[in-house]
Amino acid sequence: MKIGYARVSTVGQDLETQEAILKAEGCERLYVEKVTGTSTAPRKELANMIDNVRAGDTVYVTKIDRLARSITDLNKIVSELNNKGVSIVFIKENMTFQAGDNVSSINTLLFNILGSFAQFERDLIVERTTEGRERAKAQGKHMGRPASSNERDIRKAIELMNDRENNGLSVTDICKLTGVKRATLYARMKEEKTVEK
Repeated sequence: MKIGYARVSTVGQDLETQEAILKAEGCERLYVEKVTGTSTAPRKELANMIDNVRAGDTVYVTKIDRLARSITDLNKIVSELNNKGVSIVFIKENMTFQAGDNVSSINTLLFNILGSFAQFERDLIVERTTEGRERAKAQGKHMGRPASSNERDIRKAIELMNDRENNGLSVTDICKLTGVKRATLYARMKEEKTVEK
């Protein structure tokens, strides 16, 4: 049986292209997931595929980095599939690892080089993201979402919170009335209590 495995790492990415390629290859069953490839631990569909494949099956993957982003995981997955009698085809790289074959030295070398490039690319992205975050912090830029409320709204919300016995408002009412998020309100009240001490 021809089986396809497709993965994207973020919600914004599109699985349709991978699915179309796998169906064009004649895959009868697809395992599809949206999860990061940095670790195999949270990848339930990958685990399901490995559990359900049988000797004589062929697994198709559009690109090596869709299966794994670490050379160690890549070798482990391919070896596990081959040991079960399952062949694996990487479509973009035009590489096939047949079960039971004595894989040629040149194929193994190419496989490891391509897997290393996928891991290297991932490491570069992480490094650039970290450097960008540090640079932004050094320039005094705030990372993350902008504050939901201005200082005046927060002050009003705190006043209403401190006078709840008289005004009869719930925390939800105060948040709706002022537009201040509950987490922001509690965090600011906690800060002020700390400062008072």
